[in-house]
Amino acid sequence: MDTVMDINITKVENSKLNDLNLENIPFGKYFSDHMLEADYENGEWRNVEIKPYQPLIIQPSLAALHYGQSIFEGIKAYKDADGVAYVFRPYDNFVRFNISAERLCMPTIPEEIFMDGLKQLVEIDKNWIPFRENHSLYIRPLMFATDTLLGVRPSDTYKFMIMLSPSGPYYTTPMKIYVEEKYSRSVKGGVGFSKNAGNYANSMIAAKEAKEKGYDQVLWTDAVEHKWLQEVGMMNVMFVIDGVGVTPELSEGTILNGVTRNSIITMMREMGIEVQERRLSIDEVVEAYKKGTLQEVFGCGTAATIAPIAELGYGDFKMPFDISTFKTATELRKQFDDIRYSRIPDTHSWMVKI
Repeated sequence: MDTVMDINITKVENSKLNDLNLENIPFGKYFSDHMLEADYENGEWRNVEIKPYQPLIIQPSLAALHYGQSIFEGIKAYKDADGVAYVFRPYDNFVRFNISAERLCMPTIPEEIFMDGLKQLVEIDKNWIPFRENHSLYIRPLMFATDTLLGVRPSDTYKFMIMLSPSGPYYTTPMKIYVEEKYSRSVKGGVGFSKNAGNYANSMIAAKEAKEKGYDQVLWTDAVEHKWLQEVGMMNVMFVIDGVGVTPELSEGTILNGVTRNSIITMMREMGIEVQERRLSIDEVVEAYKKGTLQEVFGCGTAATIAPIAELGYGDFKMPFDISTFKTATELRKQFDDIRYSRIPDTHSWMVKI
């Protein structure tokens, strides 16, 4: 492993792995032995260290709790058949992390702290990477404001952290998704393109009400007409209509520029499938369903990877799908897994070896 930054490291005496079985482990419930922490003070990043995973001591006046300056990312690490550890496209997440930081008036994180810190942390806790199909080590970088006084303004101090969580599949069964028309996740000129905590807090009531209707998540629509599709609660969305892949465009800044989204667009085009990134209305989707040309619907994201959607609900109109006929999603998932577990050549250099 090539490292540039000298990071102070304190290791645990006894690993929690001794008391944990990584097989079929739930997503996001357990955390590895170590975490990375750094502080932003007086205009510079300092105190970069890797230490045992532990609670934080904070004050009730912590700025992030009051004014929402908090961002994060999601990345995954895998092991191949030889037990070698790889991280999937971490540099793309680093770039997006700083885009989120700039939008929320937060300092950007230097590449050597983010990338070298991530590599060293994963190297220390690589035994936490489950050596099983559809399992991974979820990597969660985050940054939040740490000033301890009240006042609506950007904080002067921040904390950056990386934590690791061994995880199994996010969804174990195909999803049922409800098209949201009442609530709005984001608007043009807002923060929909960033991974900030407020986006997820804002989305919870819609997801809660969708689950009460028998659905797993919502597919967001625009805030003005509630007809232009955006993204699902925790992933981007792809439709295959008459042999063409169609996914909502990024130009208005209302949806996340997903790393998995970008990857599958590349893979679909290499498979000879036309992909259109454009405005897509729920009316067009319903019409295609009624005509029989809506062939597949699936989500794509770091946590969910490629997740087939078994039903779309739009008001009282239900659109069930036979996911066993989803050829594109099935092939994409196979290729994705083969790349991540080093079963086929990584022609795009997406996997970063640890």
